[in-house]
Amino acid sequence: MLNLLIVDDDQQMRSLIRSIIADLADSITECSDGAEAQACYAEHHPDWVLMDLTMPRVSGLTATRQIVAADPAARIVIVTGHESQGLREAARSAGARAYVTKESLLDLREILTAAT
Repeated sequence: MLNLLIVDDDQQMRSLIRSIIADLADSITECSDGAEAQACYAEHHPDWVLMDLTMPRVSGLTATRQIVAADPAARIVIVTGHESQGLREAARSAGARAYVTKESLLDLREILTAAT
């Protein structure tokens, strides 16, 4: 079972993501922006981070860069409402392992189960 961190500024979206992947996880931590994500990652060392892109204070791309810089083994999936090849490339460059649109949340199950 997995230890997961969900990072999204929308509480309803965090709840939806949680409902889709809850049975795959031993524990799920949630936070609402990239600054909190860095602190939560350092405290909990999750197996996977499910990271939104657009958030107040610190964006998902910036938080991804910072988490991967601190822990190159970090596994981060960008979970966003924005479909863009440029954003996909930026996410990959920042260190994200995968990119899922919010319209395809069930893809998270496949990513998380394939990696265990």
